[in-house]
Amino acid sequence: MWESEEFGSEHEGRPGVLLADGTEPGPVYFDAGSGPSVHRSTDWWVYDGTLGAPSAAELRGVCSCGWRATTTYPIDWDAVERRRPYLADTGGPEADWETHIADVTSRTVPVPVELTALLDQVEARLTTLAADEPLAALRAAAALERLTQLVTTDVAFRIDTADGPRWDTVAKALGVSEKTARSRLTRRALRR
Repeated sequence: MWESEEFGSEHEGRPGVLLADGTEPGPVYFDAGSGPSVHRSTDWWVYDGTLGAPSAAELRGVCSCGWRATTTYPIDWDAVERRRPYLADTGGPEADWETHIADVTSRTVPVPVELTALLDQVEARLTTLAADEPLAALRAAAALERLTQLVTTDVAFRIDTADGPRWDTVAKALGVSEKTARSRLTRRALRR
Protein backbone atom coordinates (compact mmCIF):
# COMPACT_ATOMS: atom_id res chain seq x y z
CA MET A 1 0.00 0.00 0.00
CA TRP A 2 1.04 3.54 -0.69
CA GLU A 3 0.01 6.03 1.93
CA SER A 4 -0.30 9.76 2.22
CA GLU A 5 0.36 10.97 5.75
CA GLU A 6 -2.17 13.79 5.39
CA PHE A 7 -5.05 11.72 4.01
CA GLY A 8 -4.50 8.36 5.71
CA SER A 9 -6.92 5.60 4.77
CA GLU A 10 -9.01 8.00 2.68
CA HIS A 11 -6.41 7.81 -0.10
CA GLU A 12 -4.46 4.58 0.22
CA GLY A 13 -3.01 3.56 -3.12
CA ARG A 14 -1.91 0.25 -4.54
CA PRO A 15 -1.25 -1.43 -7.87
CA GLY A 16 -4.59 -2.60 -9.23
CA VAL A 17 -5.04 -5.26 -11.88
CA LEU A 18 -6.97 -5.54 -15.10
CA LEU A 19 -7.76 -8.79 -16.87
CA ALA A 20 -7.18 -9.22 -20.61
CA ASP A 21 -10.79 -8.16 -21.30
CA GLY A 22 -10.24 -4.86 -19.43
CA THR A 23 -12.27 -5.76 -16.35
CA GLU A 24 -11.13 -5.37 -12.76
CA PRO A 25 -11.51 -8.66 -10.87
CA GLY A 26 -12.80 -9.01 -7.36
CA PRO A 27 -10.74 -10.40 -4.48
CA VAL A 28 -9.14 -13.83 -4.68
CA TYR A 29 -10.24 -16.18 -1.90
CA PHE A 30 -7.96 -18.83 -0.42
CA ASP A 31 -9.56 -21.60 1.61
CA ALA A 32 -6.88 -22.75 4.03
CA GLY A 33 -8.90 -25.74 5.19
CA SER A 34 -11.21 -26.08 8.11
CA GLY A 35 -12.19 -23.02 10.05
CA PRO A 36 -14.70 -20.20 9.91
CA SER A 37 -12.60 -17.72 7.96
CA VAL A 38 -11.39 -17.67 4.39
CA HIS A 39 -8.41 -15.50 3.49
CA ARG A 40 -8.96 -12.99 0.69
CA SER A 41 -6.49 -10.83 -1.15
CA THR A 42 -6.41 -8.08 -3.75
CA ASP A 43 -2.59 -7.96 -3.92
CA TRP A 44 -1.77 -7.71 -7.62
CA TRP A 45 0.53 -10.76 -7.63
CA VAL A 46 -2.21 -13.21 -6.58
CA TYR A 47 -3.83 -12.72 -10.00
CA ASP A 48 -1.22 -14.96 -11.64
CA GLY A 49 -3.61 -17.60 -12.98
CA THR A 50 -2.69 -20.25 -10.40
CA LEU A 51 -4.87 -21.86 -7.74
CA GLY A 52 -8.04 -20.76 -9.54
CA ALA A 53 -7.15 -17.06 -9.58
CA PRO A 54 -7.72 -15.11 -12.79
CA SER A 55 -4.66 -14.01 -14.73
CA ALA A 56 -4.03 -10.27 -14.75
CA ALA A 57 -2.75 -8.66 -17.93
CA GLU A 58 -2.09 -5.10 -16.76
CA LEU A 59 -1.45 -2.98 -13.70
CA ARG A 60 -2.70 0.52 -12.96
CA GLY A 61 -2.71 2.81 -9.97
CA VAL A 62 -5.84 2.64 -7.81
CA CYS A 63 -6.91 4.51 -4.69
CA SER A 64 -9.21 3.63 -1.80
CA CYS A 65 -11.30 6.71 -2.69
CA GLY A 66 -12.39 4.98 -5.91
CA TRP A 67 -9.97 6.71 -8.29
CA ARG A 68 -8.54 4.54 -11.06
CA ALA A 69 -5.64 5.58 -13.31
CA THR A 70 -6.28 5.58 -17.04
CA THR A 71 -2.69 4.59 -17.87
CA THR A 72 -2.03 0.85 -17.71
CA TYR A 73 1.20 -1.14 -17.57
CA PRO A 74 1.49 -4.67 -19.01
CA ILE A 75 2.56 -7.41 -16.61
CA ASP A 76 5.44 -9.59 -17.74
CA TRP A 77 4.83 -12.62 -15.53
CA ASP A 78 8.14 -14.16 -16.69
CA ALA A 79 9.98 -11.23 -15.08
CA VAL A 80 8.08 -11.53 -11.77
CA GLU A 81 9.99 -13.52 -9.15
CA ARG A 82 7.43 -16.07 -7.88
CA ARG A 83 8.80 -16.22 -4.33
CA ARG A 84 9.09 -12.43 -3.98
CA PRO A 85 6.59 -10.86 -6.40
CA TYR A 86 6.31 -7.74 -4.25
CA LEU A 87 9.80 -6.78 -5.44
CA ALA A 88 8.57 -6.31 -9.02
CA ASP A 89 8.64 -2.77 -10.38
CA THR A 90 5.30 -1.04 -9.79
CA GLY A 91 6.76 2.44 -10.17
CA GLY A 92 4.45 3.45 -13.02
CA PRO A 93 1.20 2.84 -11.11
CA GLU A 94 2.70 4.43 -7.99
CA ALA A 95 3.71 7.56 -9.91
CA ASP A 96 0.16 7.82 -11.28
CA TRP A 97 -1.24 7.52 -7.75
CA GLU A 98 1.18 10.23 -6.55
CA THR A 99 -0.15 12.48 -9.33
CA HIS A 100 -3.67 11.74 -8.05
CA ILE A 101 -2.60 12.71 -4.50
CA ALA A 102 -1.06 15.94 -5.82
CA ASP A 103 -4.37 16.69 -7.58
CA VAL A 104 -6.35 16.01 -4.38
CA THR A 105 -3.96 18.22 -2.41
CA SER A 106 -4.27 21.04 -4.95
CA ARG A 107 -8.04 21.10 -4.41
CA THR A 108 -7.85 21.32 -0.61
CA VAL A 109 -8.02 24.58 1.27
CA PRO A 110 -4.48 25.97 1.58
CA VAL A 111 -2.84 26.37 4.95
CA PRO A 112 -1.06 29.74 5.22
CA VAL A 113 2.66 29.44 4.44
CA GLU A 114 3.73 31.08 7.69
CA LEU A 115 1.62 28.63 9.72
CA THR A 116 3.08 25.67 7.80
CA ALA A 117 6.59 26.95 8.59
CA LEU A 118 5.68 27.38 12.24
CA LEU A 119 4.27 23.85 12.43
CA ASP A 120 7.48 22.51 10.85
CA GLN A 121 9.47 24.33 13.55
CA VAL A 122 7.27 22.89 16.30
CA GLU A 123 7.72 19.39 14.87
CA ALA A 124 11.50 19.79 14.69
CA ARG A 125 11.68 21.15 18.24
CA LEU A 126 9.44 18.39 19.65
CA THR A 127 11.53 15.74 17.89
CA THR A 128 14.71 17.13 19.45
CA LEU A 129 13.01 17.49 22.82
CA ALA A 130 11.77 13.88 22.66
CA ALA A 131 15.36 12.69 22.26
CA ASP A 132 16.78 14.99 24.95
CA GLU A 133 13.95 15.30 27.48
CA PRO A 134 11.15 12.80 26.74
CA LEU A 135 8.90 13.86 29.62
CA ALA A 136 9.09 17.53 28.65
CA ALA A 137 8.23 16.51 25.08
CA LEU A 138 5.25 14.53 26.36
CA ARG A 139 4.02 17.52 28.34
CA ALA A 140 4.43 19.82 25.31
CA ALA A 141 2.60 17.33 23.10
CA ALA A 142 -0.28 17.23 25.60
CA ALA A 143 -0.48 21.03 25.49
CA LEU A 144 -0.52 20.88 21.70
CA GLU A 145 -3.32 18.29 21.80
CA ARG A 146 -5.39 20.54 24.08
CA LEU A 147 -4.87 23.50 21.78
CA THR A 148 -5.80 21.42 18.76
CA GLN A 149 -8.96 20.20 20.49
CA LEU A 150 -10.04 23.74 21.39
CA VAL A 151 -9.49 25.02 17.87
CA THR A 152 -11.19 22.09 16.14
CA THR A 153 -14.21 22.28 18.44
CA ASP A 154 -14.54 26.00 17.71
CA VAL A 155 -14.18 25.36 13.98
CA ALA A 156 -16.82 22.63 14.09
CA PHE A 157 -19.36 25.09 15.49
CA ARG A 158 -18.34 27.90 13.14
CA ILE A 159 -18.81 25.71 10.06
CA ASP A 160 -22.20 24.48 11.24
CA THR A 161 -24.67 26.92 9.67
CA ALA A 162 -28.43 27.14 10.21
CA ASP A 163 -28.99 24.72 7.32
CA GLY A 164 -26.02 22.58 8.35
CA PRO A 165 -22.64 22.54 6.70
CA ARG A 166 -22.25 21.80 3.01
CA TRP A 167 -20.61 18.39 3.38
CA ASP A 168 -19.35 18.34 -0.20
CA THR A 169 -17.57 21.66 0.36
CA VAL A 170 -16.08 20.56 3.68
CA ALA A 171 -14.97 17.22 2.19
CA LYS A 172 -13.27 18.89 -0.79
CA ALA A 173 -11.52 21.42 1.46
CA LEU A 174 -10.09 18.59 3.57
CA GLY A 175 -9.43 16.16 0.72
CA VAL A 176 -11.59 13.44 2.27
CA SER A 177 -14.97 11.81 1.68
CA GLU A 178 -18.18 13.47 2.85
CA LYS A 179 -18.64 10.66 5.38
CA THR A 180 -15.22 11.33 6.92
CA ALA A 181 -15.76 15.10 6.90
CA ARG A 182 -19.09 14.65 8.70
CA SER A 183 -17.49 12.29 11.21
CA ARG A 184 -14.63 14.69 11.98
CA LEU A 185 -16.89 17.67 12.57
CA THR A 186 -19.48 15.74 14.54
CA ARG A 187 -16.83 14.10 16.72
CA ARG A 188 -15.26 17.52 17.45
CA ALA A 189 -18.60 19.20 18.20
CA LEU A 190 -19.66 16.45 20.60
CA ARG A 191 -16.48 16.82 22.68
CA ARG A 192 -17.44 20.34 23.70
